[in-house]
Amino acid sequence: MKNPFKELEASLKEVPPGMKKKVMNDIATAKLIMDMGALFSFNIGSALRRLFKTFGNNG
Repeated sequence: MKNPFKELEASLKEVPPGMKKKVMNDIATAKLIMDMGALFSFNIGSALRRLFKTFGNNG
């Protein structure tokens, strides 16, 4: 019996270093954007709650 997974493994080739670096930079940029978005979205909700609570206590 032939093992199809060994045939798949044999066809793998190394990625050129320039392309690998570009992909890793793109992934890092996407992660940074997602982290920044999460940071601001959580903080905005908390800030708005505090803002409305402050306005409610003054009026």
